[in-house]
Amino acid sequence: MPDKNRYSDEELAEFKELIEKKISDARLDLDGLKDSLSHKDDNGTDDTIHSFNMMEDGAGTLSREEVAQLAQRQEKFIRNLENALNRIQNKTYGICRETGKLIKKERLRAVPHATLSIEAKQAQG
Repeated sequence: MPDKNRYSDEELAEFKELIEKKISDARLDLDGLKDSLSHKDDNGTDDTIHSFNMMEDGAGTLSREEVAQLAQRQEKFIRNLENALNRIQNKTYGICRETGKLIKKERLRAVPHATLSIEAKQAQG
């Protein structure tokens, strides 16, 4: 049997379902991160002693920076997943952009937005 040059419509539908679930979960996570940045559920230190309040404020700044970075990463992850949905629509999903061969299903299940096969990724160094 010759190598396939693309996944079947049924296989693409399976990946689409997986990706849509991941997008939904990622958006929930992103909403939680944004809520924490906007202090919706603020358990502030307004009523604590001054020295503890200063330490808490410093830790809060670092924490807010970390949360902001996590939110940015989550937004990028969602964009990558949405791009994968576009590739499914175009029937180019799962094709390595370096080799032109199909990326293994196991890799796509683990990293559904992958555009490189394991071999191509390792060759990049």
